[in-house]
Order: sequence, then structure tokens, then C-alpha cells
Amino acid sequence: MQDDNGISFFGALWNGLIWLFQNIAEAFYNFGYAVTHPQLWLDWSDKASIMRFVYYGGSVEFFFVVFTFVLVLTAIGMYFRSFMWLMVRGLEGFANTVGRFFAWAGLLMVLQQIIIVFMQRVFARPDLSFGFGIPVTLDVSWWSEELKLYNAMVVCLCATYTFVQGGHVRVDLIYSGLSHRGKRVVDMAGSLLFMMPMAVVTWLYGWYFLWRHLIVPNPSASDQLDRLLMKSRALRWNVETIGFSPNGFNGYFLFKILLITFAAMVFIHAVAFFYRSWLEFVEGEGSAGKYLDKDTLGEGEEAYEGTH
Repeated sequence: MQDDNGISFFGALWNGLIWLFQNIAEAFYNFGYAVTHPQLWLDWSDKASIMRFVYYGGSVEFFFVVFTFVLVLTAIGMYFRSFMWLMVRGLEGFANTVGRFFAWAGLLMVLQQIIIVFMQRVFARPDLSFGFGIPVTLDVSWWSEELKLYNAMVVCLCATYTFVQGGHVRVDLIYSGLSHRGKRVVDMAGSLLFMMPMAVVTWLYGWYFLWRHLIVPNPSASDQLDRLLMKSRALRWNVETIGFSPNGFNGYFLFKILLITFAAMVFIHAVAFFYRSWLEFVEGEGSAGKYLDKDTLGEGEEAYEGTH
């Protein structure tokens, strides 16, 4: 019995490794085929093309294209460390740029809330108009519920920016007492075992969650490509426009788009964080924080940074 279990375990392990390497090898072909045949998945005048896009966005094939791409970049970066530092600076710069831009949504949210209070309590208006020339006029309840979108923008699009800035809450009971290289090992393990898997799971959940609120018949994560192509014969757009109140905000599909954007940005930054941790591990303590673009309160305010 033990021998049988041992053989079955090692057999399953061997089959899993074969499956892994086969998918990595096929990723080059799949990527090349997708690039050379964009009309099969980007021509959205064809309903079958839309369904192919839906399928491949949450498919094993797409995962291994991304996985193989990261593997290739990692191998090149480990050989040419200057190239890996360039990728770190580029990816962290991307996170900082997006985060700093959408952080202004917090100010916009406050200003809009003030206007809503004044219009309701002082002027007793049931609607609000914004714009020049042809203004957009909507019920006050629409603008009130739309405030959630600004909050979602800050949460989803500023998460990696906050990570770069070291602003997320951390529990350092063990981490703070480790050596420089020990911390880097923990950081690399965290990016590989926690950040990346969490981002992938969130993407897979959010991808089909999004499309179920955009088209009918509803696609399912368990549907194979041939089944989705059969469904494409009856496909039509059915964008979610239902609010929580009769005249409330009706663009809740935007939250689903933000969810998958959040997952993509977290995955990208997990790669950047792994690269930085590996480089700081290899180059030693002198490279800690190298090229790190952190916000500052200005000269003379160093004592207050990190306390707000």
C-alpha cells in the first residue's frame, strides 16, 4: 500500500512537472499566435471574438504567457543586474505615478460632498448640474452614490503606490529583528507565496465577475472555449446600469473594472518587489532603498515623515 501510494505520489509529481513545462513551452506559441491573429480576439464586431477575449482573459494559456514572460525577464535581470534595476525603477515609477494621480480623487470626493450638502440643505435642490456648454444634470442621490467610485479609485489604484511608500500597516514582531539578508528572504517569499497568488485569484474571480455584468449569456469560469463560442451566437451587450436607488448611481460595472485593475497592479508590483528584494539581498545592505522614490514633506520635515 505504501509503495503504491509512493509511486502514485511521485507519478503525480512527475505528471505535474511535465504539464508545467509543456505549458511554458506552449506559451511562446500562444503569444505569437495571439499577436499575429489579433482579429480573432480584438474584432469585437464579431461576437465569437468577444467570447474568445473573455475566455483567454481568465485561461490557463493567458496565465502561462504572463508567467513565462516574467520568467524570461527574471532570467535576463539576474544576469544583467542593471537591467533588473531598470525594471524596478520603471515598475515602481508606474505605481507611484498612478497612485499620485488618483490620490486626488480623495480631494474631489470631499469637494463634491460639500457641494451636495450645500445644494440639499441650503438651496434645497433635488439635482446637480456639472459641466460647460451642455452640463450634466443628475439627481442628487446619483452624485451621492458616485462618491463610492472615488473611494474605490483611491483603494484600488493607490494600493501599490502606498506599498512603495511603505504606508501599509505591518506587524514586525519577527521581521524587525532579522538581519538585512533575512528580511530580503522574507520579502521574496512574501511576494511569491502571498502577493502573486492573491493577485491571480482576485483576477480570476474579478474577470468573470466583470463579464457577467456586461454581456449575456453569462460566461462561467468552468466554460470551455467551444461552449463559450456556442453561447456567442446569442450574445448581446447587457451593461449593468442598476443602482441602489431609483435615481442613484448606475455605473457599478466600473467597480468591477477597478477590481481587475487592482489585481493586475498588485501582481506587477509583486514582481517589482521580488526584484528589489533579490537585488538588495545580492548587493548587500548598502543597496537598501536604492533608487526608491519616496514622497517627502520637504526639507526640515524629516522627523515627521512616516508618522502621518
